[in-house]
Amino acid sequence: MRVISGKFKGHSLTAFKADHIRPTTDFVKETIFNMLASYIEDSVVLDLFSGTGSLGIEAISRGATHVHFVDDHVKSIQILKQNLEKLKISEGFKISKLDVLKFLKSPDLKAEIILIDPPFTEKMADQVMKALAENLPPELRFVCIESVKNEVIQDKYGKLSLYKRKDYKDKFLSVYKIEVD
Repeated sequence: MRVISGKFKGHSLTAFKADHIRPTTDFVKETIFNMLASYIEDSVVLDLFSGTGSLGIEAISRGATHVHFVDDHVKSIQILKQNLEKLKISEGFKISKLDVLKFLKSPDLKAEIILIDPPFTEKMADQVMKALAENLPPELRFVCIESVKNEVIQDKYGKLSLYKRKDYKDKFLSVYKIEVD
C-alpha cells in the first residue's frame, strides 16, 4: 500500500491484516482520484471507515486542505496515526473515533468530497448511503463508495445521483454527484 501521487508520491503506508479491513487496491485508488482529480485540490474531504487512512492520505497528498478521518476501530486509528506520523503530516486533518452511522447524523457534518469504504463483511453500503442522504452537507459535490458485488447499491439516494460506476471483479466503485436545484 502506497501513496500514488502528489506530495507524498511513492511513500509506503503501514497496513495490517484484520477481518474488518480490505484495503483499497492501488488500482482502485488511482481510479477514484483520476475521476475526482480536478476537485481534490483545496477541498474538504471526509474519509469514512478510514481504516489505515490510505484514501484520506492520498487526498492530502493531492492537495486537499482538510481531511476528516472517521473510524470506530481502535487498531485502525492506531495505524492511521502511524501513517500520518510516518509522512510527517501534522495538520490539515481530524481523526474521530466514532461509529460512522452515528457520525452521519451530526449537525457538524462538513465535506465537499466523501470517500467511503465500508467493511466488506458488513454489506452496509446501501445503509450508509441512505443515512448520508438524510443529512447532506450543503457544500457536498461528490460521494465515492466501494461496495461488494452482491450487496444492494442504488443509483439514486435523495439528491445524490450515480455519476459513474466501475466494476472490479468482486466489488463496485460508485461515484455520486449532488443534484443542483
